[in-house]
Amino acid sequence: MRRLLKGLVAGLFVAIVGVGLGLSPLGAGFEQGVGLAWLFDVRGPVEPPGDVVVVAMDSRTGENLGLPTLPRDWPRSMHGRLVDELLARGASTIVFDVHFGREKSPEDDQLLVEAVKRAGRVVLVELLTGKRQPISDLQGRHVGMVWAEELVPPFPSLAEAAAGLATFPLPKEGASVHQFWVFKESTDNAPTLPAVALQWHAREQTAAILDLARAVAPDGLSAFTSIDQAFSKPDELRNFMRALRASYDSAPDTLGDFESTSPAEPPILLEQALEGLYAGEAHRFLNFYGPPGTIMTVPYHAVILGGDPNVPDEALDFTGKVVFVGYSDLFDPGQPDRFYTVFTRQDGVDLSGVEIAATGFANLLTNRSLFPVEGWTAMAMLAVFGLVIGLVVYAMPAYAGVPVAFVLAAAYGFAAQQAFGESAILMPVATPLLVQAPLALFIGLLGQYLLERRRGQRISDAINYYLPDDIARDLAQDRFDTAKLNKVVYSTCLATDMAGFSTVSEQLPPGELAVYLNDYFETLAAPLKKYGVHVTEFRADAIMCAWTADQPSPEPRRQALLAALEAGEAIKDFKRRHPTAEGKLRIGLEAGTVYVGHAGGGGRFVYSIVGDSANTASRVEGLNKHVGTQILATGDVVEGFENLATRYLGAFQFVGKTEATPIYEVMALRETATDEQLALRDAFKGAMLHYEQGDWQSSAEELENVLVEFPDDGPAKFLLARCRRFISDPESAPEPGVIRMDAK
Repeated sequence: MRRLLKGLVAGLFVAIVGVGLGLSPLGAGFEQGVGLAWLFDVRGPVEPPGDVVVVAMDSRTGENLGLPTLPRDWPRSMHGRLVDELLARGASTIVFDVHFGREKSPEDDQLLVEAVKRAGRVVLVELLTGKRQPISDLQGRHVGMVWAEELVPPFPSLAEAAAGLATFPLPKEGASVHQFWVFKESTDNAPTLPAVALQWHAREQTAAILDLARAVAPDGLSAFTSIDQAFSKPDELRNFMRALRASYDSAPDTLGDFESTSPAEPPILLEQALEGLYAGEAHRFLNFYGPPGTIMTVPYHAVILGGDPNVPDEALDFTGKVVFVGYSDLFDPGQPDRFYTVFTRQDGVDLSGVEIAATGFANLLTNRSLFPVEGWTAMAMLAVFGLVIGLVVYAMPAYAGVPVAFVLAAAYGFAAQQAFGESAILMPVATPLLVQAPLALFIGLLGQYLLERRRGQRISDAINYYLPDDIARDLAQDRFDTAKLNKVVYSTCLATDMAGFSTVSEQLPPGELAVYLNDYFETLAAPLKKYGVHVTEFRADAIMCAWTADQPSPEPRRQALLAALEAGEAIKDFKRRHPTAEGKLRIGLEAGTVYVGHAGGGGRFVYSIVGDSANTASRVEGLNKHVGTQILATGDVVEGFENLATRYLGAFQFVGKTEATPIYEVMALRETATDEQLALRDAFKGAMLHYEQGDWQSSAEELENVLVEFPDDGPAKFLLARCRRFISDPESAPEPGVIRMDAK
């Protein structure tokens, strides 16, 4: 349940990131520059409608017609001749994406004007210029700036002859073009070139749309008494289209909501196209058909000359088609009037402005401009996708969550591509697949890594209760080397026991005794762990532990000695917490080789220390109760440590041992030893010397003197008792220099 809640939090975070990016300009640019390009790339080129053709001027047109290379140097009568040819070949509407701004040759200009008049169906482009203009107060002072746009028509006589005038500005996103205007808001909703071209092409179908609009908003269209009036002049047509657009804006529910309808399917109904023109958005996403030349492109000179070896005859049949005329070179990357799009070719050839205008018209004609999923719908999609994929990756195990996340991302991408290819619906795709999905994978896998790391740490901590740190760590991290489990090593063994435990165990109930014992072990474990003990084995009220090394080394001995001294101090705090603990802590140390590893049977094992050194350390620990000391160590342990205050107690032969072992009392570090401890050590030294020489009388006298000054000294009492026994019974005396123990 806890993991599920964390998965929900991760999913919410991924969802918030996706929604936040989707609401930002950065996200919109990301979708257009990356997501839209991917959708077009996967979809590939599609067949454009056959009702639109581009007549292209390129770098070879002038040569083929015996004219200058640049079209601006051509006589305008040539364009008039083109109009006549297109009219004769059945063109429905002729659209010039060429601006005839200034008059040139009166004779040639007139020929073009007359051809346009004869055709009665030629739409000409206007330039749209914009600049900042100052705003002045009554005193003429500038108080601000305003952006002003102006439509620049063709020269007057040509403008009057045209069937329609319209501009075609293209909004750029960086270097790319993705959208086009249908109605330009900044010019009082003036219709653009593709819109006017469609309105002329569907002139005969306008009556049905007009009647419906008049029924809903009669005032807005009262100035237009007939269709002929609306199409009589360019200005009349522009005002008519503005009024019709306003009618749809004022009563969208009655006239229909184009955005909520599905794109039209072939065969195309022009009434549907007109409804989409006026009911849709003022600016729309271009639904490109493919790379340059995908829309039928016929060379300019082929129309003038009546044919071309590279152009099939049927391509010159323009019956019922809308023809866009402009500069479009399919071979020259440096052509003028070019725009970078998702279909720019690898050789650098871009779509020309006239082909983009034809694309916009074709989109309007088929109701197949792209329909972006926007607003709350888009945000909801991003939120749900982020929530689900974040939850899946975090809440499920990685081996299942990652594949499921990839499947979800692939399914979403497939759905987005299907919606794009089949219905021209533009879903958010770059943000979910390239931001949310990787973010969900990162957060989910990081969370699972941290979760597994914490789990491994918990396992390591649990194993660490029973095994050394390095082995527990390797087990938790799946790096365990069985060679580390069982091995023979050099070590310093430390054995401890608590005097008086049997008495305490009789007085306390089992539950309280367990608490008492655990506190005792915890008290001793602190100094042992502080000095890096490698193996710790608990045996009833006793502890056997070892510091190990691959080769004999003073370091394990040093750490064990320091741990023993601190353990002796730590037990004082334990006794203050537990007044019933009247006994002494007893510690014994020995150095040598031991076996460390698992020991046991029947499927149950303990990690144990086995060897003569461990056994000797236990015997040395037990010697404390005979001689009345707290910390004893063999000579092998203390050898070479001059910074210790130690007292030599003799060579002891333990029960079952054939060799005597030199034993030292570890009193303190030299820098912390008290004067009393040093005085005791020095006073005891002479008595010990006589004892090892077998001079029992002299040793006894020296020991009696020690006890006068230090009446509670255990080793002095122990040796004095033995000296008196040997004096009274010389036959029982051992060979000098050895103290034989007859009890453990």
